[in-house]
Amino acid sequence: MRHREEKVLEETRKACIIGAGPAGLAAARALRVKGVPYDHFDAGQRVGGIWDITRDGTPMYDSAHFISSKTLSGFAGFPMPDHFPDYPKHSQIQNYVEDFAQTYGLNEQIRFETKIADIEKQPDGRWKVTLSTGEVHQYFAVICATGSQWHPKMPDLQGAFSGEIRHSHSYRSMDEFKDKRVLILGAGNSGCDIACDAAAAAQEAYISVRRGYYFIPKHIFGKPADLFDHDSPNLPLWISRPIMTFLLNWLVGDLTRLGLPKPDHKLFESHPILNSQLLHYLQHGDITAKGDIDHLDGADVVFKDGTRAAVDLIICATGYHQQQGFARDYFDYQGGRPMMYLQVFNRAHRNLFGISHIETNSGAFKMFDQMGFLLANYLRDQLDGKETVAQLDEKAMGPSPDLSNGIRFIASDRHKGYVDSDTYKRFVDKLMREIGWKTLAEEELAPKPTAQVAA
Repeated sequence: MRHREEKVLEETRKACIIGAGPAGLAAARALRVKGVPYDHFDAGQRVGGIWDITRDGTPMYDSAHFISSKTLSGFAGFPMPDHFPDYPKHSQIQNYVEDFAQTYGLNEQIRFETKIADIEKQPDGRWKVTLSTGEVHQYFAVICATGSQWHPKMPDLQGAFSGEIRHSHSYRSMDEFKDKRVLILGAGNSGCDIACDAAAAAQEAYISVRRGYYFIPKHIFGKPADLFDHDSPNLPLWISRPIMTFLLNWLVGDLTRLGLPKPDHKLFESHPILNSQLLHYLQHGDITAKGDIDHLDGADVVFKDGTRAAVDLIICATGYHQQQGFARDYFDYQGGRPMMYLQVFNRAHRNLFGISHIETNSGAFKMFDQMGFLLANYLRDQLDGKETVAQLDEKAMGPSPDLSNGIRFIASDRHKGYVDSDTYKRFVDKLMREIGWKTLAEEELAPKPTAQVAA
């Protein structure tokens, strides 16, 4: 009996990390550095999350590459290898994530092939976590690094269709398009990638675009687009946006000539589409741009402009819901996105966190690092009984800061919790300095294992 009580007491001074993709690994490293004890669970057989293309349910596909450059996208203190191309392939990202976990000794702490069946808030504020094995544990904090691309969101298409309709979540290879007439619905980055596969492999290929977007080439004057922006002078938005808009118009031209709608928003007000190939295929007639779908009619897709296209397969690249998948869900959702303070702190339920549900205009790995160290400092100070905890508790219950950098993001589900990455990073650094914690740049993050310290 005494041993059991001691075990429960030890557990309730631990945190629980759910998910061993890049966000979960960033959180794990931060907790280890700060000496916060934790247990770590993942449903897969290895680290990587969606980047593990062999994992059931992953949305990854053969042609997938990073849409931010290797130079700016790696974990803090652990840059991607020099031999990687500017935009690494999914298998290279998977290898990189595995190397990160191995280098920092994170694998030994993870229980793989273990799903979380339920979490339940206890009267004392702690969290009861039930595993798929039936085991039950208690923790003082739960970090949901569960990812944002596991629960497909399908559109409500009117009419009857004689062909096949499925979400891009199930797509893997352009071989699926052979001898088929294919329509890709949606022009996000994955939709554009898959449309390029269809252009190369399908009998006929179409892409249905509801609104116009700005297409940013992956390279600008020989540099990856994000690196070009990073190395450019840090100008205010009212100066930088007209310059970049002029540059894009000069480099890319008027895309309405290719059948794409004119953007109904200003540059940066929507998630950037970094794709050079789709424009190439449109220019060569290998794929045809169409407008929004009105209804389905047998083998035909009827568009709102009255035109038709006979297709065999519709791939819906229409996004994801970001629910957790537990029996109980304590997050507040808007547009299918959990709304939190800094997209980390659950306002209604203390010590329940999210760390992989942020939508931004840059690479996310370093943002995960920053979020992880913010959490790790907060939890470490809780265990130590420091007064700094109350400072962050008060802020987390207050109004959300404006992290838009003056950008008026378009009114879509994806942009409900959207932030400008540079503004976000500056705000979190300022917050950590105010509280008295090291910023991410000040942490010692040389690639070496850091032994977990007991609370």
